[in-house]
Formats: sequence, structure tokens, C-alpha cells
Amino acid sequence: MVRSLDDALSNFATVVKKDLKKDVSEISGAGAAGGLGAGMMAFMGAELKAGVDIVLETVNLRDKLASVDLVITGEGGLDFQTVYNKAPIGVARIASEHNIPTIAIAGLLGSNFKVVHEHGIRAATSIVDGPITLEEASERAFELISDSVEESLRFISVGMDLV
Repeated sequence: MVRSLDDALSNFATVVKKDLKKDVSEISGAGAAGGLGAGMMAFMGAELKAGVDIVLETVNLRDKLASVDLVITGEGGLDFQTVYNKAPIGVARIASEHNIPTIAIAGLLGSNFKVVHEHGIRAATSIVDGPITLEEASERAFELISDSVEESLRFISVGMDLV
């Protein structure tokens, strides 16, 4: 199935390049959603933008960070895929423009999560305090998040005492 879709998208890109003189084959993300982005770019002159950028623009995050000293962002899970236009990285990128440190609170720290440190997230922690089912984590979400944020701020307080 995936192979068939990939072949069809490749053929689509070839036809668009030949007939419309527009090369959509190398545009990152244009093949997502079955090539919808590539089609809209080729036939409607659309511009491809990351969803996180649109959301952060819409909520005026840059303006809201004007008087902030620390950003705490969250995600269900942080892993190697988080750096591909997920919300925490978008938030950290904008915070970094203002020299504001960002920490992330996550439900789970997954495979190679530390790559987020290369993209503006200075520290990350999980809300999970031991073996737990997804159902229990969902039921205790407020408590787990609150505890994790409190402990993170305690670490910051200790660090400030050392300076």
C-alpha cells in the first residue's frame, strides 16, 4: 500500500514538472496527506507551512513572550521525531529568539529524546513517577503534571542558590 502510494506520488510529481514546469518532488512535507500539499502548490499556488508555525503565529506567541523569563512547554511524548515541527520545538525556537530558556514536561521520554536539546529545549522531564498504565496516567494527569512542574522549579531554585 505504502509502496503504491509512493509510486503514485512520484508519477504525479513527474507529470506536474513536465506539464506545469513546477518541481514539487523535493519539497519537504509536500507528499504528506497523500500529496495534498504538492497538489495545492502545483495547481493553486499554495505555500506550504508547518502547522505549528501557523498555530504559534495565530496565538501571537512572540508577543506573549515579551516579559517572560522561562517557558515551560509540554507534549505527550518527546522522542527523536519531536524535532520535526512538533509544538515543543516551535515554542522553544521562538523562546530562543528572545533568549528565554525552555523546559519540556512530557508524558513519556522516548527513543533518543535528548535530540530536543539541540533544538532549544534546555531540559526535559517525564510526568510518570513509576510503572503506570496509560489509563491511570490520564486519570492522574493533573496531579502528575503539577508534581513534575513543581520538582522542575525546585531544581531551578537549587541551581539559583548555587550561583
